[in-house]
This record gives sequence, structure tokens and C-alpha cells, in this order.
Amino acid sequence: MQPALTLAARRLYYSRVRTIVISILLLIPVFAQEKQEKQEKQDKQEKARPNPTNLKVLKVTTGAEVSQIMRTFTAGLGVQCVYCHVQGNFPSDENPKKEVARHMIEMTQKINGNFPGGKMVVTCYTCHRGDAEPKTAPEPRPAQ
Repeated sequence: MQPALTLAARRLYYSRVRTIVISILLLIPVFAQEKQEKQEKQDKQEKARPNPTNLKVLKVTTGAEVSQIMRTFTAGLGVQCVYCHVQGNFPSDENPKKEVARHMIEMTQKINGNFPGGKMVVTCYTCHRGDAEPKTAPEPRPAQ
């Protein structure tokens, strides 16, 4: 059995708990404001993106839309922008991988067009699984 805390020890304990709780409550608005400022900065960057040029397959009109789509390509293929684009000159067609990407986009658009309701079922990730080269077979299971 534990000995009972003295009155002074209990007061000290509750005083410390109260201090911690008040400190946490005072810091919540600071972190919320930082998060809001970060979101506002990101929104400004999205709006500041120039409208795209040389789009042959994508059916979008704003830089923000293109950026969102490109982020999904980056995640689906595990590559950075310069994998398909010329550094600093995104509209350029000099990189042959850009034409391959266009064919892949057309392929997924055609496949998805065959599903009812216009729902996107097939994406880059469906085959690539985060790698530049598509997966053609499952990974072998480890021997048990």
C-alpha cells in the first residue's frame, strides 16, 4: 500500500498539472496559426503558377490543376519532374519520356472511359506501384 501524499505534496502536484495544462492550451492557437499561414502560403503558390502550355493530352486549364495531376504522377511512378520534363522548360518536348507519358495517359483515359459513370479506376499507380518501370508480375514471396 502506498503512503498517502501530504497536503503540501498534493498541492504541488496539482499546481504542476495545472501549469502544464495551461501551457498546452496557450500553445494551441500558436500552432493553429502556423498551420493556417502555411496553408495560405501554399494556396498563394498554387494561384501564382502560370497557366500551362503545350498540353496535348491533359484536359485542364490552370497551373494548379496541372500541379495536382503531376503530383499524382510523381507518386505513382516514384520519379521527379525532370524524369519527363526538361529542367526549367516544362513545355519542351525534347525529353522522349514525355511522349511515352502522353501515350500512357491516353491509355489510362481510354481504359477508364470504358467503366460506367466515368469513375477513374486505373491510374499510373495501378501498374507502376511507385516505380518508373511498371510491374508485370507480383513480387516473389519469401520462402518459409
